Amino acid sequence: IMNSRDKGARGEREARDELKKVLGCEARRGQQFSGGKDSPDVVHSIEGVHIEVKRTETFNAYKAMKQAVNDAGEQVPVVMHRKNNQEWLLVCRFKDLPKLASRIHFHCIEKATT
Repeated sequence: IMNSRDKGARGEREARDELKKVLGCEARRGQQFSGGKDSPDVVHSIEGVHIEVKRTETFNAYKAMKQAVNDAGEQVPVVMHRKNNQEWLLVCRFKDLPKLASRIHFHCIEKATT
């Protein structure tokens, strides 16, 4: 039996790998280095984006987004979620979509020119 902390850590590693695969960004688990309660689940190279990872069968998008908003500060809050045997989903507030798209686009341009 896996406890929730182990499952959370596994989910963060999976999310890190998905970010690397899909967006080609540098990424690592957040708490493994800084250890703070308020450190992000995944530290990545997309400037201005805060990612909250939820690897759970029961998912409340609004509750997860509230946590992401509270932790994001000035960054764009997003939630990555996956259930067992399902693909990753990305949840963002609709009003943040233009800013999120711009951040991802900027990251991809930067990556292409370096």
